[in-house]
Amino acid sequence: MVATVRLDENLENKLNNLAKILNKKKSDVVREAINYYAKAVENEKKSRIAKAVEKTKVKDFEIYKEYEGTLNDSL
Repeated sequence: MVATVRLDENLENKLNNLAKILNKKKSDVVREAINYYAKAVENEKKSRIAKAVEKTKVKDFEIYKEYEGTLNDSL
């Protein structure tokens, strides 16, 4: 697939400098940047899910302990 992207002068300079420093083609730098960004987004998503699961586990345990206490009081 061929993609065309418009870059402002600042981004163009950054891309040119990165390509030169890394001794890579600009297209390779762009592909790597997209992959890096996609992985970062996926990792952030996984982190948010893990935090939500942990928060839910803590709350569920609190409710369980409260319920257990109620049952023990009734017995």
